[in-house]
Amino acid sequence: MDNKRIVLATGNQGKVREMSDLLSDFGFEVLAQSEFNVSEVAETGTTFIENAIIKARHAAKETGLAAIADDSGLEIDYLKGAPGIYSARYSGEGATDQKNLEKVLKEMEGVDESLRTARFHCVLVLMRHENDPTPIVCHGKWEGSILTESHGENGFGYDPIFFVPEDSCASAELEPARKKQLSHRGKALKQLFATLSEQQ
Repeated sequence: MDNKRIVLATGNQGKVREMSDLLSDFGFEVLAQSEFNVSEVAETGTTFIENAIIKARHAAKETGLAAIADDSGLEIDYLKGAPGIYSARYSGEGATDQKNLEKVLKEMEGVDESLRTARFHCVLVLMRHENDPTPIVCHGKWEGSILTESHGENGFGYDPIFFVPEDSCASAELEPARKKQLSHRGKALKQLFATLSEQQ
């Protein structure tokens, strides 16, 4: 890519900081879409990939820059893939992390440990421009299971009820550096950097 400026299709400053740190190694400058007053776009896709492409294309169109977007969520086998693409708004109108998590715990009440398997997904999409016919698509997965109650104070979303087999604790009990090593987002980012490195 000629231009080393990339817009990140999120209003989440934490994500912007994380991406800036990682992409600065490649000489990229990461800017939040809020700096360009990018309008909201409806996530009308039925998959993580579709929604990430919708967000990246929209940001690229409104800014004229390359854009990165991610769509992520939790897939629980017992709930036939729910909350899935609705992870952030699972408990309905006025959804919060706490309400979403409580809804999952309620739906999983009494379910045997062997049936509590789950995984986090993160799909990252990099579009060089709004009409990019071959966007870079990276998919990270993090296998685990659903606990029967919350543990830990770190992280966000479903982290307090997501059991991490590698470390025998909840995701919310991991140190941030360790979470970055294991997580779905960390894995997707590693794929993205590997692809960008090949294209350097």
